[in-house]
Amino acid sequence: MRRTLTIHVHSNPADSSQPSAAIAPAPSPQKRSTVAFIFRGPNGIRAGWRFSLFVCFITGAGAVAQTILKRIPYVVRHFPPGPPNGPVALTPEHEIFGESLLVFSLLVAVIIMSWIEKRSFVDYGLPLKQFLGKRFWEGVLYGFAMLSLLLLAIAALHGFTLGPVGVSRDDALKYGVLYAIAFLLAGIFEEFSFRGYMQATLTSGIGFWPAAILLSLLFGAGHLSNTGEAIFGAAMAGTFGIVAAFSLARTGNLWFAIGMHAGWDWAETYFYGTPDSGRLAMGRLFSATFHGSNWLTGGSVGPEGSYLVLVVLALGALGIHLLFPRPSAALNHSGDF
Repeated sequence: MRRTLTIHVHSNPADSSQPSAAIAPAPSPQKRSTVAFIFRGPNGIRAGWRFSLFVCFITGAGAVAQTILKRIPYVVRHFPPGPPNGPVALTPEHEIFGESLLVFSLLVAVIIMSWIEKRSFVDYGLPLKQFLGKRFWEGVLYGFAMLSLLLLAIAALHGFTLGPVGVSRDDALKYGVLYAIAFLLAGIFEEFSFRGYMQATLTSGIGFWPAAILLSLLFGAGHLSNTGEAIFGAAMAGTFGIVAAFSLARTGNLWFAIGMHAGWDWAETYFYGTPDSGRLAMGRLFSATFHGSNWLTGGSVGPEGSYLVLVVLALGALGIHLLFPRPSAALNHSGDF
């Protein structure tokens, strides 16, 4: 049934020249001040400023924590500051201590920014309900398999020998658990900072993949500060960052990437006992040895410096594509940089 609306217009005979009702002019759009335009975009504070605030907060939290810890005698005795380039030997106690400090600083910064932005950890790719869940363990196995494939390829070209077990049964269990904790913390810090908050923030400004490439360049450059690292090894660390970002795009959160990161590091440093950025782990399970050209073995850097890493990472990306064929909403952006 169709209903017709009839409008009756009554004119005033006394003044036929005047309209029956005055039409108010539409209000002109309110102009934004230059300051507001610089600092605020469609999503509130612009992405560049939020990124800068985050860096300030994480740096400040770390500086305050270090200042407090230096005044605690127990910490000074058991965790003395090392030489400028860090210790040659890698120990689980120092790794856990150092990574815990980094994770603490990260959490402080993210909590403050989540309060400012009125967002949650889920918005930054880290649903806490999935802590050590299915996706994490899938990532652990994936990272372990990728590192194992790399060493298998080097061994096939006569550049790697596994060697005997170098620790007792009790020490193997103790060091295995301690290094697992250390690399879990390392995975959380590196992935939640670079592929978590910073990725989510820059995505809202410049898009997912431009942000992923930029942050992977920064991630790789950061590895140059590691003892024994080389330019190619740092470049491969940055390439690993691209693969981790790809897993974020496909799975929708960071837990697979965190597990992959932790599994790779645990296999490389503890299980196979190979150098990690030039450092050998105390209490490593196997006593691995390398022999051959640096392009094959990675030289003092370790297997991450081998040219074969690029092939393994490409295969790793292909595997992620096959395991998780549907892109997630992580690619969305609003352009408010």
